[in-house]
Amino acid sequence: MRTNPAMAAAPRVRLASAAGSFAPWLSETTGRALCFAASEATEYRRVSALFLRLLALIYVIAFASFGVQILGLVGSQGILPLPEDLAYWSTQMGPERFWHLPTLFWLDSSDLALQAAPIIGCVFAILLFLNILPRLSLVATFVLYLSLLHAGQVFMNFQWDYLLVEAGFLAILVPGRSRMVVWLLRWLLFRVRFLSGASKLVSGDPTWASLTALYYYFETQPLPNPVSWYVQQLPPWILKTGTGATLFIELVVPFMMFLPRPFRLFAAAATVLIQVLILTTSNHNFFNLLTITLCLFLLDDRALERLLPRRLWAAIGSRAPAPPASRHRGLLLGLLGALIVFVSSVQGWELLSRHPAPDWAAAVAGPVGATRVVNRYHVFPVINTKRLEVIIQGSRDGKHWREYHFRYKPGDPARRPPFVVPHQPRLDWMLWFVWQRDPMSLAWFERFAQRLLENAPPVTALLEENPFPGEPPRYLRVTLYLYRFTTPEERAASGDWWVRTPVGPFWPLQWFEGPARG
Repeated sequence: MRTNPAMAAAPRVRLASAAGSFAPWLSETTGRALCFAASEATEYRRVSALFLRLLALIYVIAFASFGVQILGLVGSQGILPLPEDLAYWSTQMGPERFWHLPTLFWLDSSDLALQAAPIIGCVFAILLFLNILPRLSLVATFVLYLSLLHAGQVFMNFQWDYLLVEAGFLAILVPGRSRMVVWLLRWLLFRVRFLSGASKLVSGDPTWASLTALYYYFETQPLPNPVSWYVQQLPPWILKTGTGATLFIELVVPFMMFLPRPFRLFAAAATVLIQVLILTTSNHNFFNLLTITLCLFLLDDRALERLLPRRLWAAIGSRAPAPPASRHRGLLLGLLGALIVFVSSVQGWELLSRHPAPDWAAAVAGPVGATRVVNRYHVFPVINTKRLEVIIQGSRDGKHWREYHFRYKPGDPARRPPFVVPHQPRLDWMLWFVWQRDPMSLAWFERFAQRLLENAPPVTALLEENPFPGEPPRYLRVTLYLYRFTTPEERAASGDWWVRTPVGPFWPLQWFEGPARG
């Protein structure tokens, strides 16, 4: 499946010695985890129960969020129709396509099927929350979201989607209450956090190296919210301290997740704190909520009892106990754990070394990675220092132009940046990448422009308003604008949140023309 825009090429920092010392630690920790793979983790009974309920809520959010956009993005009249995509891969691959693109939509990719899948996913997620057929619900939600991930193509090509699939896969094993599953969920959280920090170093991005990343992040992130404007105004020393704290929490704190209980509790508190700060200042859908949910496995029932009200504690404890783990089940979990650790270690090595894995390792890691049950994570390894936006205008006569307005991305300088969490507007988010002109973004953007010239109802429904509700436009033009937050003085004078300055036509897709009419 297609990956997110790659990190900018840059000199590597010294991570070789760190990787060398990390390998023995990983081997020892993995061996320790495999030894008690089949033992029953009674101290995580309520932690596991709460995790499954919170995961169910996140599933509801994810299914519902994508469901309201799915026809406009990949429906038959959408930007990237799924039937066309599946037909293409059918000609490129044989039976192996079912492994590399595991999706139920091979059976039926109609608009009805696309609409039904998120609804069915929500139903099973609610059943999971109510503890009704939990194992079946966990399998169903995992399979359905994995199917939607591949059906969504570039619009579902995000690390939070991968994280939900991977967490959902491991969650299927949670009702068994094995320590191995607890360890694997910690390992997943460790990878998300540590690789995000390490990728910032190996990218060579000067803003992370100079601790100035937060000078720009709040203004240039994909979808700022109102708090972003206020945080942008903080003194530079505070933003610089925040950048340093971010690197500490991503590079050092993750190792505490495998240390004795006091260190794990500190790791949980630090991780939750930074996730709450991100939630407050950014619109990152359900990503931070899912990361916080994974932090539960850094706690135990004793710690959870002190945090939760008595009534909630009693309700969580009312779940029926899971069946005891068998010897064969423990062996299978141990083998699965070893495979996950191996594949994820290969992926991490490739990410940090910037070199492909040896053929023998890639032969195992490649097919497993294609399933998306094991993934690599690298959140914001490079920070943009300026914000460029593509502004689309349409015209019927080539003289009078009207601007297309989107619901969530910056457009009108006077409009306040909205709160979006936990929803992710996929079109608005993807438009953030277009100005970088990578081939993947240009390809879907051109299809999007053609749909606007057709006035395709599922696509125009994704907009705040369609300036051509009757007859579609004959022409479209795309202009690049430089955006920045207003200063407090500018905002006091004008009331605007943004200042925008035209840069020029967006080359190479600056002009589109529809067929002549009438």
